[in-house]
Amino acid sequence: MLSGTTIVAVLAQISYPPIPIFELGPLSLSLHGLFAALGFLAGAFIATNYLGKRGYDTEKYQSVLTWGLVGAIVGARWLTIPASFADNGFDITEFWSLGNFSILGGFAGGILAGTYRMKKVGLAVLPVLDISTFGLVVGTIVGRIGDLAIVEHLGGPTDFFLGFGVKPGYDLAPMHNVLECVSTPNADGLCGVYHPTALYDLIGALVLFGALYWAYNRSGWKLRYGQVFFGWIVWYGLQRFLVDFTRLSLDVGGDSTLGPLTWSQWSALSAAVIAAVIVVRIGQRGELVSVEADAGRGANLIVGQAGDDSESTHEEVD
Repeated sequence: MLSGTTIVAVLAQISYPPIPIFELGPLSLSLHGLFAALGFLAGAFIATNYLGKRGYDTEKYQSVLTWGLVGAIVGARWLTIPASFADNGFDITEFWSLGNFSILGGFAGGILAGTYRMKKVGLAVLPVLDISTFGLVVGTIVGRIGDLAIVEHLGGPTDFFLGFGVKPGYDLAPMHNVLECVSTPNADGLCGVYHPTALYDLIGALVLFGALYWAYNRSGWKLRYGQVFFGWIVWYGLQRFLVDFTRLSLDVGGDSTLGPLTWSQWSALSAAVIAAVIVVRIGQRGELVSVEADAGRGANLIVGQAGDDSESTHEEVD
């Protein structure tokens, strides 16, 4: 009969040495930071390409991306500050020190700064946010690869087949130092098996991208401006809310909590609920996406499209 540890060893299919630093000649690169940068660039490329196909001004959009990047960096840091104050007391240096970062804060800061810049340069907000959503999802997918490389955001112990097996000598992300071991008495040779929450988030983002692509290009739905963007907030907010139930508690290298939920869960759930209300209201009163409506919002009308399908969702996302 198989023992419990043997069963865990069989089910733990994922285990590899973390790669905190990637050596490229004389350069030492953090894969976490590298994939975060690549995620931004990939998302920006996709959104810019699609924006141009829709006839919107891509030069103005580059300015929006710059503002969005700065806002994302600030937001990613600042959204973690309330939790830090709750755990450690008030410390004004938290506002400019380098500490923890939050992907939710990055989204919030980037979107707020980007939206402000859209209004300043005269870009239509809802169409551009809808198009940018594809870039946000792609950025999440690519960025999470960096989290997987350094083995960050491990969750609680599990025997799930996607669980990550920590072996002796693995150098995990600093938040998970308590999970490391130099040897183990377990017959399976593992220090423990934990939920890879970054992998769950990546898988969810892949499914979300497929759903958005289908809804925008294949479903035949008559979408309204803003539905894609706010629909993304609903999906990703609920996704993070659910995934975070598998995360570790603070005393073993996990996230801070406020009552029964993590700070991220409160943020994600609040955003999802508000966005769901907005999606319903847009469905009742919002303007249908069309080439002519795009032109009325500042896009250059593409020759040959006008009149062909007044409620077309135009070029496909590549």
